[in-house]
Amino acid sequence: MKGKFGSSVATICLLGLCLSVEMVGQTASSPKSEMSSTSTPSLEAKVVALVPRYQPEQKVSGVIRIWGHGSLKIPWLKQLVSYWEEGFRRYHPDFKVQYEMHGTSSAIPALFMGVGDLAILGEEIDPAAIAAFEKVKHYPPLSIDVMTGSLDVRNFDYAQVFFVHKDNPISQLTLAQLDAVFGDEHLRGLNNIRAWGQLGLTGEWADKQIIPYGWRIDDSFGFFLEQTLLNGSHRWNCSLKEYAHINRPDGSIYDHGQQILDALAKDRYGIAVSNLRYANPSVKPIALGVQDGGPYYQATKENLIERKYPLTRIIPAVIDRPPGVPIDPKVKEFLRYIMSREGQEAVIRDGRYLPLTNEAIRQELKKME
Repeated sequence: MKGKFGSSVATICLLGLCLSVEMVGQTASSPKSEMSSTSTPSLEAKVVALVPRYQPEQKVSGVIRIWGHGSLKIPWLKQLVSYWEEGFRRYHPDFKVQYEMHGTSSAIPALFMGVGDLAILGEEIDPAAIAAFEKVKHYPPLSIDVMTGSLDVRNFDYAQVFFVHKDNPISQLTLAQLDAVFGDEHLRGLNNIRAWGQLGLTGEWADKQIIPYGWRIDDSFGFFLEQTLLNGSHRWNCSLKEYAHINRPDGSIYDHGQQILDALAKDRYGIAVSNLRYANPSVKPIALGVQDGGPYYQATKENLIERKYPLTRIIPAVIDRPPGVPIDPKVKEFLRYIMSREGQEAVIRDGRYLPLTNEAIRQELKKME
């Protein structure tokens, strides 16, 4: 009886264990599948879900030499490029990337010197780099947008944002108004704006001088503003307070963007260009518009991806394509993969740059026809 009872107990325990295992299996999978179907996808995921999946046009093999954003000490794009290579090799197993990311300034020369096949820059292509390429090759390079700059990730082409002190009533400005404040040539059409009253403020603000804070004008960020905000002018407001990185004795860096907003926090009458990552409670970002009356847009992931924010940063890939000559098949296929759903999902997985919209991708793919 005892033995029989023990056997029954064992049988019951085994059944219970089986039931537990089955229940555990359901518990482990059911909520997960439920989460994937009912949780709200990220903005980036929603954007990329509209992009078609990669469909190879032809089988390719060989090595692509990629040059661009990075350095010997800090491989900025190594992780993302490895994601792209891994995904691409599922379709083209005999393909390989030769990673030569030594900095954006080396990328275009690598193309016209014939040691690189593809350049992925850390910022928009420099007109001087285009001129150098054309001087050697006698035609321009082909630039193709592959990603959107980040919102607030350091070293990943983050959005340039304008701030005022939290006490300032200003909440929005046009590019022409900012050009009139920060510049001195005013190719956008307005005259000097040097006091807050000229921007419509009254009372104590009306006669107060506007003090501008920003990057050093010879910094790449300053150069971007010369091209996009000052309409190509190199003439800045002489009152501009410029900031550069400070290397502390302990090896840390006091970022220029942080210095700028720390200074603005102490100046009620200042205006500054920096980034959201450095914001503090004493400053506020303002919305930007291209035309009087708007629309005006804050720097958000959505507005950057949709290219509504007037100073959206774009990451290009650049190749050497002689006029009338087809693109190297392996380069073309790799670029097509980068701009597929799988390639843009890799951008999200990497977590630093932002993806492109399907409409933007369609426009870029036309450049390779």
